[in-house]
Amino acid sequence: MEGACPVLLRTATSVHPTVLAVASIPQVITNITNVVAGLLAGAATLSLTIGGLRHLLSAGDPGEVSAAKRAYKEAAFGYLIAVLAPALVALLKTVVGAS
Repeated sequence: MEGACPVLLRTATSVHPTVLAVASIPQVITNITNVVAGLLAGAATLSLTIGGLRHLLSAGDPGEVSAAKRAYKEAAFGYLIAVLAPALVALLKTVVGAS
């Protein structure tokens, strides 16, 4: 191959595919737990925002104020679950004997 660049030939013949894998099942469980906790925190933040807007726009309507308070409670519950999710998974790993 006259005039061909040797670097390009060497790169083209030694292609190694990128393997996307994790080392173990516990790592997969940890990754899933982190994603779920993040989604729960996002949903709780959205609920808190909606509750705040409902409270601001309620104009004293008792029904809207109670709906806003319900949204606050839902947000608090969502944050609680998001914070406790990694601890619950660690507890379950201990109970079933996973490393």
